[in-house]
Amino acid sequence: MKNWLHTIQQNKRLQALIVGLYIVVTFFSLYLAQKSVVAFLLLLSSLLLLYFTTFSNRVKWLIGGLVMVVLLPLAASQGEAYQSYMEVATLVGIYIAMALGLNIVVGMAGLLDLGFVAFFALGAYTYGIFATGQANNFMPFGHYPLSGESFWVFIFIGCFVAALFGILLGVPVLRVKGDYLAIVTLGFGEIIRIIFNNLDKPVNITNGAMGLASVQPPRLFGIDFMYPSQFYYIVLVILIAVIFAVRRLEFSKIGRAWKAVRENEIAAQAMGIHLVKTKLMAFAVGASFSGMMGVVFAAKQTFVDPTSFTLLESITILVMVILGGMGSVPGVILGAALVTILNLQVLTELTNWLNQLSLNGVISVPDALSPAKMQRFIFGIILILFALYRPQGLLPAKNPVFNEKELKDTDKLVNAGVQKEATQHVHLDS
Repeated sequence: MKNWLHTIQQNKRLQALIVGLYIVVTFFSLYLAQKSVVAFLLLLSSLLLLYFTTFSNRVKWLIGGLVMVVLLPLAASQGEAYQSYMEVATLVGIYIAMALGLNIVVGMAGLLDLGFVAFFALGAYTYGIFATGQANNFMPFGHYPLSGESFWVFIFIGCFVAALFGILLGVPVLRVKGDYLAIVTLGFGEIIRIIFNNLDKPVNITNGAMGLASVQPPRLFGIDFMYPSQFYYIVLVILIAVIFAVRRLEFSKIGRAWKAVRENEIAAQAMGIHLVKTKLMAFAVGASFSGMMGVVFAAKQTFVDPTSFTLLESITILVMVILGGMGSVPGVILGAALVTILNLQVLTELTNWLNQLSLNGVISVPDALSPAKMQRFIFGIILILFALYRPQGLLPAKNPVFNEKELKDTDKLVNAGVQKEATQHVHLDS
């Protein structure tokens, strides 16, 4: 088996044949069997198969883009389940972006944040208030709701507002570490939710527990974005930008500083890293991704209320990061996709199937063990199994590997150049 896998890894043509054949088979499976959740999941898993190939990053991005932009929507568009599939894919993209933001805070900088959903809520309410008539209650100028064209501007406004609150959260809490930091951030998340829940008096800003209804859908060139199949492309574009930004930050100066702070704050400070600025940057960047997706979430749902931003959501996003592998960008993407699909698709379909068997009299399930009540229990068991057998995550973080021989050759060239310049200066001085 190992020899066979080694042969495949050494042969790119064989890899291309396997990946191409797999994508074609899963594409036609979903195209012909529209209600097959298995076919939908298998086509999505082609991206994971692509990740393990030895193709260049450019080739991987091109093939992955072809699958996500063309093949997946095309294969799913031939039946009644089209919007349902696109709804799942859209929510997967939203949660991946948020998990990548939390990965910067928890995985790279080592700052345990249990109130991350607060930034998601800030982005959602930032757009929801002005995209409904709610802003008329306190704004002395302007006409509300704003049109759907403003959505594209509010993506950046939501990003800025969330980043600003990330800094405001970071300034007072950077003196605490570990468990105390987790408690403070947990309190921040609950405070934001309670404020939105009670900010309907004396001035009605958020409409309290009733929430904001009839949020204006995005509009571009006179086209209203109202269906999951349309929001799918919005989320996909933002997600690609987020992944690109995270990958750039990971190996940049600030990314290395985050990892240094995570490993040892005292050693990092001794090396000249400014702890406060580095941590604040982590909070701001991570929060900004969540704020952007909050704006998209509000526009997609056309309704925003405080119950969407509970502590359970923060815990779920943290589970995505831990399950995938803290500090690992591919791992977090896989973890977020896996948890979201388990919650929205796999466990839901399993529950419906067991309920149908129970109604048909095939099996008899006691009320206390009904699938609807056991869904969270099954989810918890799956997470425990992953934690036991994959404690480092599904795709653990990998440090970049450098060729020692090339580094030595580079050092020799640099030293030779320095010596040559020194010799020239000596001749000129004489």
